[in-house]
Amino acid sequence: MLIRTPDDIPPSEITPPDVYRERRRFMQSLGGLALGAALGAPAAGAQSLPGVRRGAMTLDEAQTPYRDVTTYNNFYEFGTGKADPARYAGSLKTRPWTVAIEGAVKKPGVFDIDTLLKLAPLEERVYRMRCVEGWSMVIPWVGYPLNALIRQVEPTGNARYVEFHTLHDPAQMPGQRARVLDWPYVEGLRLDEAMHPLTLLAVGLYGEVLPRQNGAPVRLVVPWKYGFKSAKSIVRIRFVEKQPITAWMAAAPREYGFYSNVNPNVDHPRWSQARERRIGEFRKRDTLMFNGYGEQVASLYRGMDLKTYF
Repeated sequence: MLIRTPDDIPPSEITPPDVYRERRRFMQSLGGLALGAALGAPAAGAQSLPGVRRGAMTLDEAQTPYRDVTTYNNFYEFGTGKADPARYAGSLKTRPWTVAIEGAVKKPGVFDIDTLLKLAPLEERVYRMRCVEGWSMVIPWVGYPLNALIRQVEPTGNARYVEFHTLHDPAQMPGQRARVLDWPYVEGLRLDEAMHPLTLLAVGLYGEVLPRQNGAPVRLVVPWKYGFKSAKSIVRIRFVEKQPITAWMAAAPREYGFYSNVNPNVDHPRWSQARERRIGEFRKRDTLMFNGYGEQVASLYRGMDLKTYF
């Protein structure tokens, strides 16, 4: 890791993501201009996010192509197939959108998405993402550390965990008509995990507003954990004293623990986690402990048996 400081557009008018990335590299080489100001035109038909700055976290690894990031997804609210989210997420209405802050905080309330966008400076951060099924991506997310929101609402001494709820609306999310999970989708973090600088409240990727299939309009990104921990399309954040029962813990507790840290030494009951396939590559690679973020996050789990707390 290196530490460095509308849907109706015709396809012929869309800037290909590869061209977008080359343009961005060129403009940055001319002076490191802010992402939104440097590009001028959105890629892939989505709305560009203005005023995005380069984040402190990036990687010297090839980024996963935009097409793969936006068409190969797990988002069971729109179906269990990898292509289902891109196929069916057009029914999701992302405006108006609000996120309720509840529980053990001094300043509970409701934030609309436009307020959330202005709560802290937006920055681009390139993170590895690892799926429990064995595939991985490298994605340039746009957002800001979740701790900016947490500090704003001031958790009380009773807040030990943070619980995240995805929108529950089968009319907009047809996958929720099936009893694959007990809806709404619920995820959770310990408060210190949520406060960690790597934990991102994401509103975009590749310099653009989040596509619906990737968790629009606001989602969590926790890069050292398996991807299902990064809750999408969030409408409620609750600060609680007891460890939440998350959606996958309730559905299959032997397979999906609360912590869900990327750990090549702990197999899923039905397959090994020691190797992974980076999307776009043929050969598998070794899976890194904490997805390669051990230097930053291992101290959070000092003294814990990570085979027990999986």
